[in-house]
Amino acid sequence: MNNLKLIAYLDLKESIRTKWFLVYSLVFGGLIALFFIAGVTESQVMGFSGLSRLLLMYIQITIVILPIFILITTVRSISGDRDNHILEYMLSFPISLKQYYWGKVIGRFITVYLPVLFAMIIAIIYGSIKGADIPWAIFFLYTSLLFSLSFSFLGIAFFISSFVKSSEVALGIAFFIWIFLLAFIDIALISLMMQERLSTELIITISMLNPMEIFRIAAISLFDPELTVMGPVAFYILDTMTQTMFVIVSVTYPTLLGLVFATLGYKIFKKKDLV
Repeated sequence: MNNLKLIAYLDLKESIRTKWFLVYSLVFGGLIALFFIAGVTESQVMGFSGLSRLLLMYIQITIVILPIFILITTVRSISGDRDNHILEYMLSFPISLKQYYWGKVIGRFITVYLPVLFAMIIAIIYGSIKGADIPWAIFFLYTSLLFSLSFSFLGIAFFISSFVKSSEVALGIAFFIWIFLLAFIDIALISLMMQERLSTELIITISMLNPMEIFRIAAISLFDPELTVMGPVAFYILDTMTQTMFVIVSVTYPTLLGLVFATLGYKIFKKKDLV
């Protein structure tokens, strides 16, 4: 356990010293804080109905920036140590593969999640100072959704890093997965829906397997429980499960997905040649 904490601490310390963490904190955390602060102060006057545009901006920023930052900064976590011969040096100490791998996972998750959490906490503090009515339920649900989204892509990134030896190849795969989940799935599913090659229910179900898509819909449902902006898709979702159940699934599914990929990555990591 001490070695696990030590690896997590070393990874956290190394990440904080790098420039990408500063950029990540300023760009992502700063923008999220500004949008959330604007939303909290706006809700004092207009309630949730006045936040639709700010919510859209918040969702777009989160969906676009968070996954790609996690992928490009994490996918080189193990492959980068292998390229720089740090992995061989670390394993010369009495540290097991399990402690090294999961210590890296814990340390990197703290690194990618803390700026998002701190940005929202600062927004809440700012709103309290301004005397705004703080939507605590929305705050805790958003932090849970961001937790699950972060962990899902962290698990995917470690899965890639576990079997790819070259950092350049790892980055290429990370970009492909990000573009695939962000754009290609929607385009492909819309094409299938227009050509009526698959049933609408099956297409929507496939779309819900995308952690980015399920996060977007869950975030919208917090302010629009009827999902009116989703059009006919809302009828299928709300007929299948309640809004509360959908939010629970939206938090649980990406978290489990990330855990599955991280576990698969560990199984591959301990069986492959380490150097």
